[in-house]
Order: sequence, then structure tokens, then C-alpha cells
Amino acid sequence: MKGLLRLAGGIDRISTFFGWISAWLVLLACLVSAGNAVSRYLFSLSSNAWLEIQWQMFSGIFLLGAANVFRLNEHVRVDLFYGNAPQRRKLWIDLLGIPLFLIPSVLVIGFFALEFFMTSFTSGEHSSNAGGLMLWPVKFLLPFGLMLLFLQGIAEWIKRLAALRGLTDEVVEYERPLQ
Repeated sequence: MKGLLRLAGGIDRISTFFGWISAWLVLLACLVSAGNAVSRYLFSLSSNAWLEIQWQMFSGIFLLGAANVFRLNEHVRVDLFYGNAPQRRKLWIDLLGIPLFLIPSVLVIGFFALEFFMTSFTSGEHSSNAGGLMLWPVKFLLPFGLMLLFLQGIAEWIKRLAALRGLTDEVVEYERPLQ
């Protein structure tokens, strides 16, 4: 089990790294948005590329940050059975829910997302807007983000199992700040 917990720790570090990138993309998207507004209103200069890079960064924020949000247990969930449940029941719900719901969903969506990306990549897809950007890099974020979420699901499952066995109490600290 120690080896699995080390694996979970390694996955946590990967998710944290991409969560850090995601957090910086928020700032960068704000700066690009402000820069675009200033150049448009003060100098009458604008480009579709400035607008497109903003939604591409938003995609990065969401898709690269999702695994870290899951790691921090800050994701949206239906609290019907979970919210007021005792800690042990929460662990069991997660231990069953991850392989029954999260993993299959991520694998199915990931299968189609990979095809979506590959079609765009092999065709060298570009935006149809004048001055637009290539589209395949942002489409790559979808299968990549899902892969990160899959890996974090494995890590969370390992940590829940270890907590149920009394080997760690790390997962009971549900409210941790972004590191």
C-alpha cells in the first residue's frame, strides 16, 4: 500500500503543477483581455487572434485545473447523500463512485475527445476567422485534461482506500488551499 500511496503522491504533484499553470492562465487571460481592450479603444487596433487566445486560455484554465480541483475536493457534487454524511460514509461513497461513475465517464468522453483532437491535428485545422489561430492545440487540452482527471481519480481512490484501512488520514482534510 505504501507504493500505491507514493504513486498517489506523484499524481497529486502532477495535478498541483497543472493547477498552478491553470491559476497563472487566469492572470494571463485577464492581461490579454485588458491589453486587447486598451489597444482597441485607444489605438483602434484589434485582432481575432486576441479574442481567440482568450477562449483558448479559458479552456486551459478549466481543463488543466480540473484534476487539481478534484485533488483539493473542491469540485461540485450533489450533496444529497454526501453533504452531511459521516466521514467514513463519505470515504465509501468516493471509493464506490470513482470506479463506477468517474472513471467510465472520463474514459468514454476521452475516447471521443481523442478522436476530436486527432481529426483537427491531422487536418491542421485553423480558425475560419481572419487572423485566427490554429485550433488543434486547444482541442488537445480536452483529452489531456481528461487524462489528468483520470489519473487524479486513481490517486483519490487510493487515498480513500488507505483512509478506510486507517493507514492515512490525509483525505479527511477536505479544505486545503491551492499550493
